[in-house]
Amino acid sequence: MKVMKYLIVTLLIGLTHSQSSNLKITILSTMVADYDYIGEWGFSALVESDDNKVLFDTGFRPRTVLENADSLGIDLSTVEHVFLSHNHMDHAGGLLYLRRKLMKTNPSAIKYVHVGKGIFSERISNGINKNTLTTIKNEFESSGIVFIVHEKPKEIFPNIWTTGIVPRKYNERNWSGYREILLDGKKVEDNIPEDQSLVINTKKGLVLISGCGHAGIVNTLEHASEIFQNKSNITTAIGGFHLFNKSPKDISWTAKHMRKHKISNFLGAHCTGIDAVYQIRKKNRMSRDNCSVAAVGSYYDLKDGLFPGLISK
Repeated sequence: MKVMKYLIVTLLIGLTHSQSSNLKITILSTMVADYDYIGEWGFSALVESDDNKVLFDTGFRPRTVLENADSLGIDLSTVEHVFLSHNHMDHAGGLLYLRRKLMKTNPSAIKYVHVGKGIFSERISNGINKNTLTTIKNEFESSGIVFIVHEKPKEIFPNIWTTGIVPRKYNERNWSGYREILLDGKKVEDNIPEDQSLVINTKKGLVLISGCGHAGIVNTLEHASEIFQNKSNITTAIGGFHLFNKSPKDISWTAKHMRKHKISNFLGAHCTGIDAVYQIRKKNRMSRDNCSVAAVGSYYDLKDGLFPGLISK
């Protein structure tokens, strides 16, 4: 009992010890692009919190993220940690190219890759394994990449947390359902069980970053809030949330739960869907300045707020 009390007290101290006072999140891959940047069906964002940097997902085509970063004046050779939200290649397609290219400048660049438990499980479609990460894992490791597997919520940098595996409290069904996964020797529908998101604990509340939100945006919001004992509002949500094929009723339900968590900044990228973003803006009485479709070059700054870009507002 004493040990348990100690662990609880230690956890509470860790959660309340400090909060990020400097945060910037820049979109490096999504379908819409400002200026001369490159758009694609994929997602990637650079997270800079205080003195720490994490590349969240790596886009689809090998060169997209690096070329967009170069156009934005961002040096990715200084980034050593990557966070992969799940196994799909529109989020992991640039990983090997980035590692091989940037390690020439910095041997530790794009070296440590945080993944959810089960990300390397076989995904079966018509009897064939479609999980590319599994088939080329040896190539990743041969390049020096080290995979760090997460199952539970964990602080991977000061104030930067992985949600770990997100409990599916609500049946949001935010996946396509056309593959099967091997679990305990049995084939079951692949609901992308390894899906995880990042949560940054800031002085202005929690900031959530999602790749596709296959676990469900509301499930992820609820889980993220519970990690911090429901003591902080989730003021900002950024990334892909797989709402593009949802019905108006589903969008209304989602918007209601977003209001519950006091979200005041929303940047919907990738699979969120353009119309879904506009519906959420309308239902939650938000504006072009704080609820927008994300574009390559869009960013969120803790001090200055959201910069949606010119084309996507």
